[in-house]
Amino acid sequence: MRYRFPLILLIMACCLSVSRMEAQEALNDTIYNPTILYNGTPKQYEIADIKVSGVKNYEDYVLIGISGLAVGQTISIPGDDITAALKRYWRHGLFSDVKIMADKIIGNKIYLSIQLTQRPRITDIVIHGVKKSEREDLQAKLGMAKGTQVTPNLIDRAKILIKKHFDEKGFKNAEVNIIEREDPANKEQVYVDVNIDKKAKVKVHQITIDGNAVLTDKKLKRVMKKTNEKGKLINLFRPKKFIEERYEEDKQKIIEKYNELGYRDAQIVVDSVSPYDDKTVNVYMKIYEGQKYYIRDITWVGNTVYPSDWLSQKLRMSKGDVYNQKLMNDRITNDEDAIGNDYYNHGYVFYSLNPVEVNIDGDSIDLEMRIYEGPQASISHVRINGNDRLYENIVRRELRTRPGDLFSKEALERSYREIAQMGHFNPENIQPDVQPNVQDGTVDINWGLESKANDQVEFSAGWGQTGIIGKLSLKFTNFSFANLFRKNDNYRGILPQGDGQTLTISGQTNGRYYQSYSVSFLDPWFGGKRPNSFSVSAFFSKQTDVSDQYYNQAFMNNYMNIYNGYGMYGYNNYYNYESYYDPDSYIKIFGLSVGWGKRLRWPDDYFTLSAELSYQRFIMKDWSYLYIRLNNGQYMNTGTSNLLSLNLTLARNSTDNPIFPRYGSDFSLSLQITPPYSLFSNKDYATYGQNNYDEAASMYKWIEYHKWKFRMKTYTALMDIQKCPVIMTRTEFGILGHFNSHKRSPFETFYVGGDGMTGYSYNYASETIALRGYENGSLTQYGGGEGYAYVRLGAELRYPLMLENSTSIYALGFVEAGNAWHDVSDFNPFKLKRSAGVGVRIFLPMIGMMGIDWAYGFDKIKGSMQYSGSQFHFIIGQEF
Repeated sequence: MRYRFPLILLIMACCLSVSRMEAQEALNDTIYNPTILYNGTPKQYEIADIKVSGVKNYEDYVLIGISGLAVGQTISIPGDDITAALKRYWRHGLFSDVKIMADKIIGNKIYLSIQLTQRPRITDIVIHGVKKSEREDLQAKLGMAKGTQVTPNLIDRAKILIKKHFDEKGFKNAEVNIIEREDPANKEQVYVDVNIDKKAKVKVHQITIDGNAVLTDKKLKRVMKKTNEKGKLINLFRPKKFIEERYEEDKQKIIEKYNELGYRDAQIVVDSVSPYDDKTVNVYMKIYEGQKYYIRDITWVGNTVYPSDWLSQKLRMSKGDVYNQKLMNDRITNDEDAIGNDYYNHGYVFYSLNPVEVNIDGDSIDLEMRIYEGPQASISHVRINGNDRLYENIVRRELRTRPGDLFSKEALERSYREIAQMGHFNPENIQPDVQPNVQDGTVDINWGLESKANDQVEFSAGWGQTGIIGKLSLKFTNFSFANLFRKNDNYRGILPQGDGQTLTISGQTNGRYYQSYSVSFLDPWFGGKRPNSFSVSAFFSKQTDVSDQYYNQAFMNNYMNIYNGYGMYGYNNYYNYESYYDPDSYIKIFGLSVGWGKRLRWPDDYFTLSAELSYQRFIMKDWSYLYIRLNNGQYMNTGTSNLLSLNLTLARNSTDNPIFPRYGSDFSLSLQITPPYSLFSNKDYATYGQNNYDEAASMYKWIEYHKWKFRMKTYTALMDIQKCPVIMTRTEFGILGHFNSHKRSPFETFYVGGDGMTGYSYNYASETIALRGYENGSLTQYGGGEGYAYVRLGAELRYPLMLENSTSIYALGFVEAGNAWHDVSDFNPFKLKRSAGVGVRIFLPMIGMMGIDWAYGFDKIKGSMQYSGSQFHFIIGQEF
């Protein structure tokens, strides 16, 4: 036992000695910073450690993982493992320099060091050579955000996108140079300079066509809508830029034109585009026309819903007809009354029709129309997405696509229109997504909506007889009357909202001279179950005159203007009205109305019938602007008149968009009628009150008349694309009739001419009618008294400049003609005052419609020796 402890110490000493010897031997075998001979014999090493340096923004394990190397892995040096790791780093694109070094080798173990140089990040992108608007478009397309690493792929992609952007705009020779410039404040970041030289737009110098005999060069060039030769008068309003994508579309149009004429084998066998000079190119095409084909026989296969005879009649193509492939496609799918729509409107959403040429014999073709009808599909789910403005039931009640109903394309399109007409969603972005489910034979419809603000605040100012007139109007289009009495979380904003009702409050004033206030309420679905509208409104206005002293002093100035042909009769603002205020001369009007409307089902459900019962009370004192000539020779300027009337309106509106309609029509026929008091009276109004003013004035205690109006607008898109010109035509006329020729109404006459803005006028109790190119009211105010009949015709060419959720802008050019008559018997729709002009409209959701028109009136009007000439008109809060 006593010898055991020394023995243990001896063994430990021997082991320590051996360990020191091995460590010394290993130290002697360690090679630091070894030189790798790549032409030497490869050796196998085990990776003992990997270190990475040079990059701050990534974890080491991420960077090592890119290399594909790992500790414990056996690699050959020299060999493919290190080469493959280098390639991986270069392919990644984030590094401008990569080195893989061996720090040391101990026996068969190797210690690696990966040295990376990171590519710089972007401090800012500066685009040179283009306008500000183009810079913004390019920055959105490039995706080169500040802080992004600059890589060769990023630069190459940017060049391709910029070239494509300008190529689409006709700048085919645009040059792009992208330079990285060091950021003095940060060595690891750079400025990116994008230098663009757009050059001149490349246009078409000449189009050469060979091989054509059926269609002349001229006809084929007219078929090409977007690729046209420059320098020719016939192409004055057609695009002359050469754009590759549009050129390909035009080549397809040529083939479609030949197919339409029966040349089914037509093709463009050769085409080329060659530079003519720096700014133009020459286009060459060689066409093979082939022969003309005719239809020999048409058979129908697979149809059970509709008989073959009916389908043949619907197709409008028969034996012996030219094989017109365009007409066939239109009758199968594209036309409004196409065969496909008949199937789709009756639930056959899985329907397909495939025309097959089963036999070709010389110039004759036998067609087999193979139909797959499938089952009728009912609607399973209807989902509404993007609505954060209305209660969902308010949107759903406008839909014609309800769960359980058979699918109908017509109902889908009508639902789209009804949602657009609500005004609460951007009509350009309403997206019905139809999802057929083959397994259970149903259809899901997902409505993608984009809410937009529809409430309007109108603050405007205009110039009237007594200076500036200010107007403030608040229109809440998503009001909820029911929520006024509910204390819950349905209140959104200042007023309760969500039910799609309209509340309008407005005021207009010129201080002491003029005041007008109104409030109205409209519920388009009164009761919530049927589309029956209910409305109620009330208003008050007061207009005060200036004293006779002002007119006496201004009369001679105006008289001389008329005499010398410089203007029309009217009191110009030569004097300060404030000193001539006359509170004892005024007209006050109180009004109240209640309306009801119903959507009809016949002739179709675009029709509505509405009725409105209204009462107005006119209180006048020394008011000389209403031409109420009494039987005693005097004019009635003091007294009270009452007006009780019923207004019946039959209207039809099939337009697709409330802001910028592209198709459809909007017309109304209305009759406003009062009780025929004179027919129930035994009074002889020809002589009544000849010797008594009060008795004569009593004739107008209750006003009577019948008023007829017709208005119609039509909208026609010139192309089948969303952003295209639209032609709007207008026809309207009005007649104010009487029950007794000696008791004609001085109220509700027509005030014709100018911008048509309602409100302040000399003859305040009149309906304002626009006629651009002439001063406000000039066709009735001067020299002829009230208008008891009018007509207005016109046409506008509208072009959309911007149709977005926040703003809609369109330009327009117009021609108009119209006139007004004091006596209905003088009504002559062929004797009109003409005008023409241009304008622009801007619709902002919070303000409504605004615009300006310049118009030129080509005719003289009453009391003037000059043509109406140049006129500017401003529009706020309404569209003519």
